[in-house]
Amino acid sequence: MAVAFFVALSTLATAQDKKIDTKKSTIAWVGKKVTGQHSGTVNFKEGTLTFKSGKLTGGNLTVDMNSIAVTDLKAGEGKEKLEGHLKADDFFGTDKFATAKIVFKSATLKGSSKSIYTVTADLTIKNVTKPVTFDLTVGKTIATTTINIDRTKYGIEYKSGSVFDGLGDAAISDEFELTVSLQY
Repeated sequence: MAVAFFVALSTLATAQDKKIDTKKSTIAWVGKKVTGQHSGTVNFKEGTLTFKSGKLTGGNLTVDMNSIAVTDLKAGEGKEKLEGHLKADDFFGTDKFATAKIVFKSATLKGSSKSIYTVTADLTIKNVTKPVTFDLTVGKTIATTTINIDRTKYGIEYKSGSVFDGLGDAAISDEFELTVSLQY
């Protein structure tokens, strides 16, 4: 009995949640269309990464979807219009779905790497949860990744060439790219 208690206590002592610094952590996005692309940012609301014996074992991140911003357009030159459209129901519907979430299911060191993990997680956007897999490079105080997300899997079908015919050069790519930097 004493041995089992000691083992359980040792296991608890080695697990460590590290809160991300939501002011220093960043998400940059790029959405592409036939005639060009737009870029911007969205902010974290909160998040933690879990480590055990110095190795990444989990994570839970929440994104503030109302913080979505367009960075490639200037105020008065389409910035506000595009931001409003991205927050509207045919994109992210931020009035109803103010947050998006990613919950790590597993994190495994990739090959012989000591810092690159293959992460499998559940991503929830607009109350739709789908599995995603990505590589995450983990350092002492920062973790980074770039991931492509297929928006149509989350019910975001506006001007999707795979959903609608005849869009021509008005089609918007199904995938958007996220470049993420988590500082903790």
